[in-house]
Amino acid sequence: MTPPDVHLAAVGTALPGPPVDNAALARRFGMDPIWEEWVDTFIGTRTRHLAVDLDTGEVRYSLADLGEAAGRQALETSGFTAEDIDLVVMGTATPDHLMPATVNVVADRLGIDGISTYQLQSGCAGAFQALDVARQMLLTGRHRTALVLGGDVIAKHYDLELDLRRLPPAEMVNVALFGDGAGAVVLTTEPRGDSTALRTVFTRLAGLRRAPGQILEWYGPAQRHLDGTGAREDYKAIEASVPVMAEEILAELLKQLGWSSDEVDYVLPPQLSGTMTARIMARLDVPGMHEVTCVNETGNNANALPFQQLERVLPQLADGDRVLGIAVESSKWIQAGFALEKV
Repeated sequence: MTPPDVHLAAVGTALPGPPVDNAALARRFGMDPIWEEWVDTFIGTRTRHLAVDLDTGEVRYSLADLGEAAGRQALETSGFTAEDIDLVVMGTATPDHLMPATVNVVADRLGIDGISTYQLQSGCAGAFQALDVARQMLLTGRHRTALVLGGDVIAKHYDLELDLRRLPPAEMVNVALFGDGAGAVVLTTEPRGDSTALRTVFTRLAGLRRAPGQILEWYGPAQRHLDGTGAREDYKAIEASVPVMAEEILAELLKQLGWSSDEVDYVLPPQLSGTMTARIMARLDVPGMHEVTCVNETGNNANALPFQQLERVLPQLADGDRVLGIAVESSKWIQAGFALEKV
């Protein structure tokens, strides 16, 4: 029996609060204007959305809040209801709690019950992993319609009282890089009206004997004596590795599908920052593909970011258009990709 096609019926996204520019960050953390100029020049991200109020320190949005908003939007746009969903998969590096899993809190808020739910713990590849798991399960025929979620609330890990001037660059850079958000898509084997076929998804660990490029600690009461922000990254290793790995992902996607680069209309590149996105696109060297970016405005909101890109590209697609999505997770070096085709 030929497996059914899996279709992406709709996308939804959610961002917390108004955009926060580099000047606001500099003021909050007591940094001088030179730091703001450094962020503009070397990071390239102009604004981001944060779940925490910089003035009061109050966390105003949880990941469940944002996931619920994104999931509700995706359902409403797709024409499916909570009763139609028989599978929910979520990818995140920053769940609200160790237990209960955030995916189940979101499902409950949306009125979804009595079905299979899964939460995957992963960084920037988590959204792709969630898409992969959902697609594979839909292809078995046991499920028909899945809600796939991805998102992160990283600002809850910020210590707003820290003096950033005392931090090493490996820790300080994260304050400028990241934002918060969530996204969702409805995948189905029974499309209703307009949809886009999800042709393939793959994820692969590629970090054998390589040191992590990024570490996010999860401190408990027994570790409160530890200093630092709990987040650090080897930005030089990321700068050197991610463009090369993105090129490898692009080549593998094209080979899997039998497509040539000039047959692809849009590319959704990894978006660590505005500056890194430019480097990645230069390495990919695909002038015929339209680049779909958003990181300069949203910040790197990790597992929410691919959904932000999808929200921008889907309305532009005409029949036959093809889209490639690429992600690299630097925590332990994961390569991921997907392909869409408007049908």
